[in-house]
Amino acid sequence: MKINEKFLESYLNSNSPTGFEYELGGQKLWMENIAKFADEVEIDNYGTAYGIMGNMKSDFKVVIEAHADEISWFVNYIDSKGYIKVIKNGGSDATIAPSMRVTLWGENGPVDGIFGHPAIHIHYRKKEADLDSIFIDVGASSKEDVDKMGIKVGTVVTFKDQFMKLGTDYYTGRALDNRIGGFMIAEVARRLKEKGKQLPYKLYVVNSVQEEIGLRGAQMVTQSIKPNVAIITDVCHETSSPCYTASKEGEHVAGQGGVITRAPAVHNKLRKLVIDTANKKKIPFQLAASSSSTGTDTDAFAYSNGGVPSVLISLPLKYMHTTCETVHKDDVENVIKLIYNTLLNIEENHNFKYNS
Repeated sequence: MKINEKFLESYLNSNSPTGFEYELGGQKLWMENIAKFADEVEIDNYGTAYGIMGNMKSDFKVVIEAHADEISWFVNYIDSKGYIKVIKNGGSDATIAPSMRVTLWGENGPVDGIFGHPAIHIHYRKKEADLDSIFIDVGASSKEDVDKMGIKVGTVVTFKDQFMKLGTDYYTGRALDNRIGGFMIAEVARRLKEKGKQLPYKLYVVNSVQEEIGLRGAQMVTQSIKPNVAIITDVCHETSSPCYTASKEGEHVAGQGGVITRAPAVHNKLRKLVIDTANKKKIPFQLAASSSSTGTDTDAFAYSNGGVPSVLISLPLKYMHTTCETVHKDDVENVIKLIYNTLLNIEENHNFKYNS
């Protein structure tokens, strides 16, 4: 089944900064799409959205999950000349900011801006950009001008970069971490619906908020749903590109499949089911290991409600937390296939206890 690239492009080009996932449109767009395939669509108080499908009478609940939010900035200070200083909203990288175009989501509507930076002739004085040196210029001459534009302390700022295809094999753009995950779980739901697959349990397709500041959306929604099983998808570093050391970061190569992690939070029996599914269906995959935590929503689901069997399937991503995050088309397709086929192998009341 062909990937819905029209929705992929529109979703990747939307805006969903942490804390504003629905308000600025990204989560709303995702909900409109998932409503085509789910029996019910819900949203919680902080904006985590989910579609519910499958056996609606079952008490056994399986989650497939990604996170909706993207890294961004907050206006922190406006000087007398109208220049704007910012702080991070999530893991934003100040070194990539200079010369980037941005949108400031002001009270009167969006405002165009740019991250200014001293010219090369003088910026040898600093080795690289940081929060102290970057600033935003909105074409104002005074603090009063900025105020009239509706820009205040606390206004959220996002980069403008858009989706594109890179060569014949890659998708690139901003916030593939982790809107590409939200796209993949929505594609799983679409395929279940269009292929007429009736799951024996209740499936929750969850697009969580506020992952970038500490898994907050997942921590909230897992308490509401109280799932029995959770399959999480996120991104991991693609380590064949320059400046990575595979012996330290692990060997994860674009085009060779999704990455199945082993970690304390990852349930061994569920992980084995995923790997067995991949082998049976001849779906390529790679392996990774994490020590104390995965750093993803997997941890939030696993350590909730007395323990929820959870697994992490990641997508190798080049250039994480930049505006040109890049993934291989084949990996996207193979992660979708792996989640889809794993769901077909989970039974209602599936017992994942180690002594069973």
